[in-house]
Parts: sequence; structure tokens; C-alpha cells
Amino acid sequence: MKKNRKDNREFKQLKEQLIGTRQVVKHTKIGNLWTHEAAVRKKLKQLSQMDGRSIKGFDNLVMDYRELLDEISHRLLEDYNEKNQTQFDFEEIIQEYESEYLSSGILTALVSSHIPSLMAEAFQTHFPHNPKDEYPEARALKRKVYLHLGQTNTGKTYQAIQRLKQSTNGIYLAPLRILALEIFERLNEEGVACNLLTGEEEVIVEGAHHQSSTVEKLNLDRTYDVAVIDEIQMLGDSQRGAAWTRALLGLRCPEIHLCGALNSKDVLIEMIEDCGDEFEVIEYVRQVPLQLIKEPFKLSEAQVGDAFILFSKRKVLELAKFYRENGIKASVIYGDLPPEVRKMQYHDFIDQENIILVSTDAIGMGVNLPIRRIIFMNLQKFDGEEERWLTSQEVKQIAGRAGRKGLYEVGYVCSYGRGYSFLKEKIEMEDDPIQEAVIGPSEAILEIEGLPLKEKLALWSTTAIEVEWYRKMDIRDYILILDKIRRYHLSEEDQWRLMKLPMDVHNEEVLSTLLLFIDSYFVRGETELPKPSHGEESLRTLETYYQKVNLYYSFCKNFDIPFDLDWVYDERLRVSERINELLVNGKY
Repeated sequence: MKKNRKDNREFKQLKEQLIGTRQVVKHTKIGNLWTHEAAVRKKLKQLSQMDGRSIKGFDNLVMDYRELLDEISHRLLEDYNEKNQTQFDFEEIIQEYESEYLSSGILTALVSSHIPSLMAEAFQTHFPHNPKDEYPEARALKRKVYLHLGQTNTGKTYQAIQRLKQSTNGIYLAPLRILALEIFERLNEEGVACNLLTGEEEVIVEGAHHQSSTVEKLNLDRTYDVAVIDEIQMLGDSQRGAAWTRALLGLRCPEIHLCGALNSKDVLIEMIEDCGDEFEVIEYVRQVPLQLIKEPFKLSEAQVGDAFILFSKRKVLELAKFYRENGIKASVIYGDLPPEVRKMQYHDFIDQENIILVSTDAIGMGVNLPIRRIIFMNLQKFDGEEERWLTSQEVKQIAGRAGRKGLYEVGYVCSYGRGYSFLKEKIEMEDDPIQEAVIGPSEAILEIEGLPLKEKLALWSTTAIEVEWYRKMDIRDYILILDKIRRYHLSEEDQWRLMKLPMDVHNEEVLSTLLLFIDSYFVRGETELPKPSHGEESLRTLETYYQKVNLYYSFCKNFDIPFDLDWVYDERLRVSERINELLVNGKY
């Protein structure tokens, strides 16, 4: 009965979203259509899971979403033909490669249509049927995995870090640079020498045998005594999840601690048992209770320790400005902020220089803060593909930030507007379990000859996985980069490195900077890259400039190009301080 109610509710939401999605697609420029194409494919997949459940209007809604996907894909293919002076026919492509089209999109189907069948045999040789078998060194070890699972703010990571500190050689793997930095600083302050390695910096501490790192920077060729992988539920994320899956499957480490949400438990146990590893599950409960407030929040009721949650940078800045104009200073947190600025904003909130915090859901995965009350100003978010309602896991992740033992013995949660029933349902309901861990392509793909890298990636993405608890990552960002750099005729090894650089591929200014660096190094053969520059010092331009400085650093590091490291660190600090100054003074 509960399953039927859930299906009907989701079906109703999909039906309501169709009209809005059509209108948005109609007025979207071609460069932004990829996001909507992925969102519509995702909705078709949701609908496919409801097939056979006798939902009124089901077939018509599937047909409507399929027509919308075809409309978007026609436009994308026309744009591709125009830019590449080709004449590919939409109907011919999907007639033979419909499954690839529905699972990975028109570009992947297009690439697949030109792949020789002989390639399939090469892929069978280089990619095992079971992803765990890509890591024979890890399979040869006797490993024990400890699952620290529970809600936010329950001490999961703290307990795992205590074990890490006792080891002689260990690694902490973080989802965010700011978390890697926090653990790096904590361990060193507590007398455990620790190095720091992220996509943006490398800090070597004399005598260190521990490392704090972002998960993507894990070196699988090293052996560790103890490893901690934080926010393990991220292995279900379509874009980044492959890094968590790779870490769990590939770590050469006898003792591994996984910290994350309870809804990852089943898939983790499937993976661990399949690897032949021992495991122990430790479930955590909150020591500080959450109390949901029924009355809608009013803007005039802001108090010390309040954290306001919105789901766009624009809305965050607008609310912070509103409160500033009414004499209430706010710390501000959102995804584009450099970690150094986040840290400054956190400290101003902790020290009560700013008495409230206005944030996106970036707060849900980050440093623990003295928050008395979480106020949801919105209950819907754009997740990079679509505007949708928050999931129960997202609500709990954010709401769980309220309360702090020894300071706020109760954490309060409320909403602006009529959100009480929604929040109550989400907090009380059981989270949908993560069904599959996401896997990505390994460098073994470079050993396969006979096709360009882009085509090989497309073939990899459409090859079926025989193990039911894995799925392939969405490779569209890789394809976009490879398309951008195609004219340079680079080696596959260089293409692979460029494809893996940490950057926002949807920011045209950052992509233009990447092409500038490629021109400088690969075309003109210059021994040093030109340092990035910027014009006016607005919030937006400074944030983008910070990304360009990071790209300068990671490009030079990946290709062993000499560069001015002091300039990078000094410039990051200068830009971060300037951004923080703009936020402090309300100059958004």
C-alpha cells in the first residue's frame, strides 16, 4: 500500500513537472540543453520503474516525455552537425541504438553507431565482468571494513578519526577540500603529523605518515594501515560517485572505515561481501534530539544561531542582504565560495561576529557549526539536471546540523511557509536505499587501440554490467571536454589528463582558460603557462578568477610544468580575502 502511494505521488509530480520542463526547454539556448536532456532521461528511467503498476495515464506520460527527449536530442544533433559539418540522421541513429540513446543520450548513441564490433572483444579483455576484479592487489589482501552509519551530527567521523590517529600510516578521504583541510589541521594540532593533498594544493609535513585528501586524489599504488572514507553514500552520485566506489574496491588497506548515511548500508554490504572482506556495522543515533516546529517561520523572528537554507546563490545573497539592511549580520555559504572564504565565514558565525548563517545545502556536508535552528526557506532544489523536491535523506542531512552537545541541547527545525507536513514526512520516513554504486572508466581504456578516446568512452558507458549493484557514471562532461579539445589532436594520455582536471566544465570562462593553456603548452611549446587575469573585482568575476587560478595550478601539476607556487597561494589568499570583504560589506 505504501509503495502504491509513493508511486502515485511520484507519478503526479512527474506529470506536473512536464509542463514546466517543456516551457524551459523551449526557451533554453543550445549550450544549456545538455542539462535538460539528462533530466528528461532521468524522468523516463523513473517512469520505467513504475511500469506494470496500473497507474492511470502512465502510457501517455511516458510518450510525452519521450517526445520531449526526442525534441531536445534533435536540436542537439542539429547543432552537432552544424559545428562539425556532418549530416547524421536522428532516426537512423536511434533505430539501431535506442537503448544507448535512452541510457546515455544522443551523443553517446551517435558515437556508438560508429564503433566497430571488434572493439567489444577488446573491452572484454581490459574490463572484467565484475568491477571488483579491476583491483587484484586489493583482492589479495585480507581486509576488514567498519561501517559507521547514521544521521548527520552523530559522531561517525569522529570515532573513525580516533582509530586513524592510532595507526602508524593512514589516510582520510574527504568529499570536499574544506573537510580535507579541517582533518589535516586537526591531526597536526593533535600531534599526528599529516600531509594534505587535494586538486588545489599539496602540503608536505616533515615526518608525516598520514594523509588527508579529497577522495579523487587517492593513490591506489600505496598501502595504508588504516583508511577513513567520509560521506560514503556519495558512491551513488552519477557524476562523482565513481571516486568513492574506486576507493572502496581498490584500497590496499587491512582496516577501512566508511562513514555515511544509513541508506547506503545494503549496497555497501553487497559490495564488501562480494569482495570477500570482513565487515562490522556500527549504527549511530543522535545525542541531541531534533524538534520540528509546526508554526511557519517569519522573517522578523531571526535569532542567534539560526541557519537559513536556500538552494541558489542568488537567493542566499538576497536574504543575507535583507537581514543586513535590517541590522542583522549574516555569514554566507554557497558552492562557488573558495574554501578559504567559507572558513572565514564559518569563524565569523562561530565567534558571533555574524549571528545568523545563510547557506545553500553546501552546509549539509561540511564542518560542524553551533547551529540552534535550521530554517528551510525552500523545499525544492535544482540538482544540476532538474528542479525537484528534496529527498528524505537531503532533509535529514541538512536538518541534522541543528543542535550541538554542550551548547544547544535541542536542535530545532522549521520552514518558511507551509512546509511543516512535508518536513515531518521526510524526517520520519525511511530513506530510499541506494541501489547501485557508480563506477567510472579506468586508465585501462588507453590500452585499447583502434578508436579515438571519445568513442571508447561511449562504448564503455553503454556496455552492460553483469553485477546488479553497479551502474556506469554519466560521462557527458568528459565528452564535452574531449569535443572542445578535439582540434588539437593530442595524445590519448594527454586527453585523459585534461579530461580529469578538477574544473567546472559548464563555465565558459574557465573552459576558455583551459584552451588558452593548451594553446600555450601544446601548440606554441611555451615552457611556462600565462598566469590568468581578471577585470573588475565583482563577486562573480573574483569567484571565476579563483577557479582559473586553481586550473593554472592543476594544469601545471599534471603536466610537470614549472610554475610560481608562491604566486598561486598568495593570489588565492588575496582573492579569498577580497571576496570575504565584499560579503562582509554586503557588496553582492
